[in-house]
Amino acid sequence: MANSWWEIQVLCDPALEELVFWRLESFGCRGTSSELKGYTCLIRGYLAQSQAQLLDLAALALLLRQDALCSEIAIPAVQWHLIDEEDWSSSWKDYWHPQAIGDRFLINPAWLPMPNTDRLVIRLDPGMAFGTGTHATTELCLEALEMRLGEPGEAIVADVGCGSGILSIGALMLGAKQAYAVDTDPLAVTATQSNRELNQIEPHRLLVEPGSVEQLTAMTSEPVDGILCNILAEVIIDLIPQMNVIVKPTTWGVFSGILLDQVKPIADTLEQNGWIVATLWRRQDWCCLNARRS
Repeated sequence: MANSWWEIQVLCDPALEELVFWRLESFGCRGTSSELKGYTCLIRGYLAQSQAQLLDLAALALLLRQDALCSEIAIPAVQWHLIDEEDWSSSWKDYWHPQAIGDRFLINPAWLPMPNTDRLVIRLDPGMAFGTGTHATTELCLEALEMRLGEPGEAIVADVGCGSGILSIGALMLGAKQAYAVDTDPLAVTATQSNRELNQIEPHRLLVEPGSVEQLTAMTSEPVDGILCNILAEVIIDLIPQMNVIVKPTTWGVFSGILLDQVKPIADTLEQNGWIVATLWRRQDWCCLNARRS
């Protein structure tokens, strides 16, 4: 079947939800959804057929089983089947609704009408990119931005691993002057460009290109005021030393996508590279580090 997608379904104890999200994200799923089914949680993840074979899916099921055993939680039921692209593009949208985040934001799916609200409304269609605002790590980052920004100013931010562009858009809505966004996934670059247009942000205020920190050095003419980085912990550790070339003594950073047991190695790496971890915010098993230059 051309352009087919695996729909992976995990029926689990709600206490395992965040670990399942992390596993699916690490596996490469382009989108996830979650709904309560009585006393259990049904999580769906979507992955292009070309990215996984049956043995890969079986290995994923085994990892989820091991996660549950280590956490002393009931073993989840895992199954998968193929759907075509048209079904994929519409099925997960049924489970995504407007969501208030922090004190100021409302994430509104692009296919729904604009709500009547005093909040800052981010219209979002993530396409095949990660970052709908429903994940704890994205919520933590947006809440951290509310603390850092709030009035129109001259702040310049860099978004490393921009996904759908939600953090860059949020920063600009809170008053940042300029956002530079990069992602190694070309689908994320396309999604960010689309969401920039949806939210009527001028292209010159949100520049997005494929790549990583190295690309940011080519895009920026001066050090940035803030760094947003919501990706996998092991990738953050590799990127932290590279960020030294785009920061200045007053730069702040928001680092997330970090599980509780991954905090120490990331905090150690930050401190070794001239950062001070000012606060640690936690939601369930996920953490967000708010840091500043030492």
